[in-house]
Amino acid sequence: MAKTPRFTRQGKTADGSGEAPGQGTQDPAQLKHPVDQGLPPLKLFTTGLQHVAAMYAGVVAPPLVVGAAVGLSPTELAFLTGASLFLAGIVTLFQTLGFWRIGSRLPFVNGATFAAVAPMLAISKSSGPEDTLPVIFGATMVAAALGFVIAPFFSKLIRFFPPVVTGSVITLIGVSLMPVAFNWAQGGNADDPHYGDYKNIGMAGLTLVIVLVLRRFTTGFFKQIAVLIGLVIGTLIAIPVGITDFTAVTESDPIGFPTPFHFGAPQFAVPAIISMCVVMLVTMTESTADMLALGEVVDRPADQRVIAGGLRADMLGSFLSPFFNAFMCSAFAQNIGLVAMTRIRSRFVVATGGGILILLGLSPMAAGLIASVPQPVLGGAGVVLFGSVAASGVQTLLKADLGKDNNVLIVGTALAVGLIPIAAPEFYHAFPESAKIILDSGISTGCVTAVVLNLIFNHLGRARRDEEVVAHPMEPGEGISYERDPGPAPDRAPA
Repeated sequence: MAKTPRFTRQGKTADGSGEAPGQGTQDPAQLKHPVDQGLPPLKLFTTGLQHVAAMYAGVVAPPLVVGAAVGLSPTELAFLTGASLFLAGIVTLFQTLGFWRIGSRLPFVNGATFAAVAPMLAISKSSGPEDTLPVIFGATMVAAALGFVIAPFFSKLIRFFPPVVTGSVITLIGVSLMPVAFNWAQGGNADDPHYGDYKNIGMAGLTLVIVLVLRRFTTGFFKQIAVLIGLVIGTLIAIPVGITDFTAVTESDPIGFPTPFHFGAPQFAVPAIISMCVVMLVTMTESTADMLALGEVVDRPADQRVIAGGLRADMLGSFLSPFFNAFMCSAFAQNIGLVAMTRIRSRFVVATGGGILILLGLSPMAAGLIASVPQPVLGGAGVVLFGSVAASGVQTLLKADLGKDNNVLIVGTALAVGLIPIAAPEFYHAFPESAKIILDSGISTGCVTAVVLNLIFNHLGRARRDEEVVAHPMEPGEGISYERDPGPAPDRAPA
């Protein structure tokens, strides 16, 4: 009996006799989706570190803002920041590796959400300085527990996210993140007298050029870590320019652990709980949009099961965060741009980044080293990263039928509504603080707008719409005649 041919990755027999589809045993690696494939250790570390560098500023911003508002000392502020890094790593592992029905198992980075900053600052005004953090932590735990329970029901909204909706949201995510990059490019702190000066913007431009040159003229591994190399080179150049500060490294302890309930046992205040429940719904909406976006980027569309698992991971992490003095967690959209640009889709890369975040959270000195990357350098890289997200959204919109006026209206209106907080930051200034939590999130409002308009234009009254009339060219001596749309030509498959 002849032996069954054995096939290599290229689909050829081991003796090179040619292709024989459907026969033999395929290489197991060929059966794995790129999301589930591993990489060599060095590549895992460097690409994982690149993800950490891209999201670091975002994950430390909430504790820095809230900690300063509460009046924490520099030592306590460093402790709060380290706790956020530690929990960001834990939740990132939940998302990427997953267990049971928890985790999207996509290359998804998680960390403290900035959407919770405004309500947390509002809580700080109504609570005493010593009670603010315990009240925030108690409210976060209740909201996260509720979010964990409703996650599978929330995920059923997936059927309301066709390409015209997901494309609009993905594009909006990229465009909405651009002001973050521009703010970094100017220095990151509007109160700094050097904010927006030529040194900052020049360093941002130089970093952008370095990343683009590396992407254009390098290949393979170096091309894939172009952002990380650009950040390193930009930081080194920034030293003689005088905009690099290594104080966070020299004044930090080498090892530190986020002691549970360091700021006191959680307190449960009803107004704070209501505020954080609203934040929970906002973050679940944003995370759903981000998972849909990432699913398109990695060519593994996020279905209802994936979204439910991802939301559970968000909420489980948010529930555990207060135990270690951290805040509510959600997905980080900026890392989607890094995946889109590098085309490295392995979730184990981001899992490695999660491990790095845990180590940073346990070592304030190591965290300070990452923090020493100047904001303008991050801004230059951010232009590429966030622009890649917007480009992915445009690619998704190409799958939608923009020949229909209805779809054009959906895209245009959703983008316009989503860009209000960027184009007119004070647009909702007269609204209650509880409403501004939602309205100031352009991604959430744009997402909701796209979903609602898609329901109105493409679902409600579909039977009537299928009977819409079309005009035929007018022949000489004839009036304009109308008839029902005959549908696709017989020799052409329906769209």
